[in-house]
Amino acid sequence: MTSPSYSLLDTTLQHFDQIAEELALDAASRALLRAPVRHLQFTVPVRMDDGLVQVFQGWRVQHNDARGPCRGGLRFHPQESSDNIRALAMLMTWACAVVGLPLGGSMGGVACDPHDLSSSEQERLCRGWVRRLGPNLGPAWDVPGPDLMTGSRHMLWMLDEVEVLHSAHSPGSVTGKPVDLGGSLGREEATGYGVAIAVREALRDLKLEPGETRASFQGFGHVAQHAIALYHRLGGRVECVSCWDQKDRLSHAYRKPGGIDLEELRSTANVFGEIDRRQAERLGYEALPGDAWIEQEVEILVPAALENQITAEAVGRIPPSVRLLAEGANGPTTPDGAAALRQRGLWVIPDILANAGGLICSYFEQVQGNMNFYWRRDDVLGKLDVQLTEAYLAVRERMTAKTHEMRDAALQIAVARVAEACRERGWV
Repeated sequence: MTSPSYSLLDTTLQHFDQIAEELALDAASRALLRAPVRHLQFTVPVRMDDGLVQVFQGWRVQHNDARGPCRGGLRFHPQESSDNIRALAMLMTWACAVVGLPLGGSMGGVACDPHDLSSSEQERLCRGWVRRLGPNLGPAWDVPGPDLMTGSRHMLWMLDEVEVLHSAHSPGSVTGKPVDLGGSLGREEATGYGVAIAVREALRDLKLEPGETRASFQGFGHVAQHAIALYHRLGGRVECVSCWDQKDRLSHAYRKPGGIDLEELRSTANVFGEIDRRQAERLGYEALPGDAWIEQEVEILVPAALENQITAEAVGRIPPSVRLLAEGANGPTTPDGAAALRQRGLWVIPDILANAGGLICSYFEQVQGNMNFYWRRDDVLGKLDVQLTEAYLAVRERMTAKTHEMRDAALQIAVARVAEACRERGWV
């Protein structure tokens, strides 16, 4: 049977409606939290290297700022859409709340393919995006950070443009910057490390030692690479990695007897984490169809790529050996996929908890920038571990007391906290 088609916004709103009913939220609170407080859509004209002007579609959605200034990434993707950005902004609100950050959620995007843009064209695009938003950005209002196919150089261009517009140095206005120019040590690995920390805590609940487990990953970007690094340090073995191959325009899953060698596989990937199949095969990796990652005989699955990947049909291909699924991507599971996972009895760490490490460290970077005082890497990662572990334990406690699923428990905590902030401000 073919799984129904879901947009990320459909999935996000359906789950919110379910949780709002469980929490018995009043109608005004539901209406307020269902919609963003600001939804900005605009065009960004960019003069290309050949002298011609190309016009790009851009967005910034600020979902809710009752708990504090908004925080969310900027992503570049050719199929980006307004509804997708709106859903991601809502998920950011819940992620900030569930890990106890005094922030709201936002998300930005540009419909473009950075593979086809030179470095100078990408710089002009970043600066144009900032100019379109102007006073809607800043440490007291909304702080962008890197997301899909953006990185530290994009953030530095954006910070420079914000500072030009505001005529003041403001390192807390943008996160994910290079370390020597106001960035935070530990920021690059924080999201992936957060996934591995959440996996570590879940394995304790499942009474499994990390060294006794194997994992399979979908995606090989920064999140997956750093999650794999820490998971390896914990003693686990990664059997398979699936990712996009830009040359083939296809997704492949890569497997090697004895497990993957992270540094070896990194040597075959570009800056976007796209593995070159021919290089990987020369190193002894077997290239399988891209969706084969979910069929591997492992204990842990980590979707760390795009949304809506774990459908009911995909769950039907998960082997009996799998005990845990950690959502390293935003919204990787569809409603029918979530129902199938629940029926299978798999332990699922939801995205708003599993991939919150980068969000937590972005907050740390914002705080350091505002103070103009920077912490050591071990301090940053130690604080990250404490904050994420505390959030995991709170979600698990609520799951034990109120619900049978960690996904619902996490969202109940998040929505309740944001709704209470709205009530205390007198908004509803």
